[in-house]
Amino acid sequence: MAHSETVERILDAAEQLFAERGFTETSLRMITAKAGVNLAAVNYHFGSKKALIHEILARFLTPFCQGLDAELTRRQRLAGEDGLSLEELLELLVQQALRVEPRLGNHLAVFMRLLGLALIQDQGHVRQYLDDKYGKVFRRYMQLLNEAAPPVPPLELFWRLHFMLGAVAFSMAGIQSFGRVVENRFEVATSSAQVLQLLVPFMAAGMRADASLLDATLIAARPCPDGKLSQPGK
Repeated sequence: MAHSETVERILDAAEQLFAERGFTETSLRMITAKAGVNLAAVNYHFGSKKALIHEILARFLTPFCQGLDAELTRRQRLAGEDGLSLEELLELLVQQALRVEPRLGNHLAVFMRLLGLALIQDQGHVRQYLDDKYGKVFRRYMQLLNEAAPPVPPLELFWRLHFMLGAVAFSMAGIQSFGRVVENRFEVATSSAQVLQLLVPFMAAGMRADASLLDATLIAARPCPDGKLSQPGK
């Protein structure tokens, strides 16, 4: 989509309102009022609220995934048979996230809040959109992450990945308020880059932890094509 000035105004307004109010609580009329456009402009450029949400996520995820895919290719070529370590793969996510050119000072924080909201506010279409548009890169990265981390049951791996996503989303979404607390308590300023770097060893330790699942049925559970879990033989 060619981003005209009108499109950018709509996207900026929607991004801010969605981050502040949530997806379900934000109406198209709220967005048009904030952007200073009429409803016909939103319908013309996007067609629906779902498409508008997708385009907002794409503003961050498209350059992020393009950079991630290219960097994975470069680093795999340099690493050769040794492969990439768990820390290298996690640091790569941090580096690519910080390389996305921000439009606003807190762009990464806003995006992480939006992504978290999309996954918890019953926005099932977002998961499908992410898989359709970026699934190939995500699956490539996940394969390398699986190879670098100790093996755990698929169900436990599913939750560990969501624990990591939750830690990043929570930390980045609240970076401004947390930063004020840190500055008052420790008299130092903390940037998004510093917090993300602190998260790398934390997430690596979580991925390396011993498996906790003891239930044989859960251990044997495997993903179905629709993303749900099935039992062997079913």
